[in-house]
Amino acid sequence: MKDLKYRIFFEELLTDVKNELVDRALDDGKLALGYSCYYVPEVLLNLDGCFSVRMRAPGIADTAIATYYMSEKTCTYSRSLLERAIEGGFNFLSALISTETCGMMHRSHEHFEMLHLVSDVNDRFFVSHIDSPFVTKDYAVKHYERQLQKHVLDKLSDVYGVDTSEEKLLRAIEKHNEVCRVVTAIGDLRKQENPPITGYEFHLIELVSECCPQDLILPYLKETLEELQTRQPDETPWYRVRVVLGGGENDDPAFTKMIEDAGAFVVADRYCFGSLPGREEITVREGETALGAIARHYIDTNQCPRFMNPEKVQGRKQYLKQLADDYHADGLIVQQMKFCEYWEYERMYCQQVMEPDYGLPCMGIEKEYVNVSTGQLRTRFQAFVEALEIKKLQKKEG
Repeated sequence: MKDLKYRIFFEELLTDVKNELVDRALDDGKLALGYSCYYVPEVLLNLDGCFSVRMRAPGIADTAIATYYMSEKTCTYSRSLLERAIEGGFNFLSALISTETCGMMHRSHEHFEMLHLVSDVNDRFFVSHIDSPFVTKDYAVKHYERQLQKHVLDKLSDVYGVDTSEEKLLRAIEKHNEVCRVVTAIGDLRKQENPPITGYEFHLIELVSECCPQDLILPYLKETLEELQTRQPDETPWYRVRVVLGGGENDDPAFTKMIEDAGAFVVADRYCFGSLPGREEITVREGETALGAIARHYIDTNQCPRFMNPEKVQGRKQYLKQLADDYHADGLIVQQMKFCEYWEYERMYCQQVMEPDYGLPCMGIEKEYVNVSTGQLRTRFQAFVEALEIKKLQKKEG
């Protein structure tokens, strides 16, 4: 297929958190608000005068200093963010919104405060921590709503004078939904038998939609959607099998490309900061406030393994099976960051139940934030592709 017009541009935007579009928004006087968890509603960080920044550490080479503060038994994603902060890579942030969902990430964010990593540059910089619920009951949603009001909206209003009125929240939801519609329309193209997009390309698109100011990246996303609607794929599909990629944090498109180089088309991105979930539109029901709708939406759609109530545990497996059916996937790959206890249990559980209970072959891997041992991973992906091909032949032959 012909290269996407903005593929190289998107790749360049992802080489640094403080990219070209972020610089433009900062020059316009907007506040950059960092976050690293789905429990922090992206929509709340895109109120007028603000823009959300997905916390990443692309190209990090070493985490020696962060390891000194956090120990080597913590995940390399949390350490990489701290290392990048120590290097000064997040000095442009106006605030960091954190959640007490992962002890390792919480510890990483605490060091932003304790070491004055950004406040020495911006004395109004703050880190705000949300207490997020483990369950989905009505009282938990209400608690979550109060936490968002106190630790996000009130802080932004008190420190920076951000207008957090109902009108502004509804406007933020409208802008968020517009991005969701465009990205979802692009992602749905992956359902086709011979789609005009690869999983790697979609990974780029989804990431730039999270890492760049929405009003600046949206025109590029719209133009890309128009391009894809008329893009002609190769006559014969390039892939051998189709897979759902699930698991924890994954902000490296090269990881997706490695899977696809082995012959497996990544048709669905059910990992932290993927589009499934993440790009569902927020609906405000009759009688709901905007903030109440946001709280309900993020609890309802959240697929984090931190939720341990039975309906969520079973729901996560059913969701994976439904994605496999919707996107015509032959198998499932579940990846987890080393030392991530939530996704470690989830990965092992998926490996045990997805094929016997749901008929979906599953491969589990443990990885670092920066890809290492790529040769071993590539070999494992190739072996999984061959196994899926054999299963497809066996099924075809009855």
